[in-house]
Amino acid sequence: MVVSWRKIGAVIVTLVIVLPAILLISVNNKPANSTALHYTYGVVNVYPHDANAFTEGLVFDGGFLYECTGLYGNSSLRRVNLETGRILQLLSLQPQYFGEGIAVVGDKIVQLTWRSHVGFVYDKADFGLLKKFEYPTEGWGLTYDGSRLIMSDGTANLYFLDPVTLQRIGQVAVHDTGPVTKLNELEYINGAVYANVWREEKIAVINPHNGRVTAWIDLTGIQDSKNQDPNNVLNGIAYDANGDRLFVTGKMWPHIFEIRVSSA
Repeated sequence: MVVSWRKIGAVIVTLVIVLPAILLISVNNKPANSTALHYTYGVVNVYPHDANAFTEGLVFDGGFLYECTGLYGNSSLRRVNLETGRILQLLSLQPQYFGEGIAVVGDKIVQLTWRSHVGFVYDKADFGLLKKFEYPTEGWGLTYDGSRLIMSDGTANLYFLDPVTLQRIGQVAVHDTGPVTKLNELEYINGAVYANVWREEKIAVINPHNGRVTAWIDLTGIQDSKNQDPNNVLNGIAYDANGDRLFVTGKMWPHIFEIRVSSA
């Protein structure tokens, strides 16, 4: 059999072009390392918390806690003194609304509701209603990263909203070894999104750029669950950026815990 050098040259050229492309595709499709870091906690301080507050949203801003409580007919927006637990200001929602996550955006507070597809924007100083807005999903958690609102709806998705128009401008799916669903109350801390996972005693630390869970904080045993209503779960994360303090609480818990995260 006679093989022409022209054909051999063509084959070599083809391999030179195609093989690097195949290798590149193989590398790009290689599963990323999904091993998240694991942390535990130590309790630094314990503060009083209204045991009738079905906590859905929690933010620390300007020396005060801002809290949204849920349940139909009992939902509210509150300004609270951290040290004493005293409610300094309270706005009750109309009974058809189940209050959910909140975020402070400058001199405003943005609040979600659960299944009404309606959110509210208030003046932070006097809780005066400034506007309503709509969204297509359920409303669960909400936080602000300085340029975008970040919203959860109980699925594995985080949605990004324009803080002015309150329209969706993007989203990301949260994952570890698989999708991480039931994302609830959110807090943006130093470039990461901290998320309660509904009915789990742990917090997911999420890279908002790609949705990957980079760490888990195990809060098992932080609240005595003996004889506790199973609906009164861990839900509430707040961060004092000036003091570098991290706070957590739960629905109808009598305490807010200041914690320090440490290696497991």
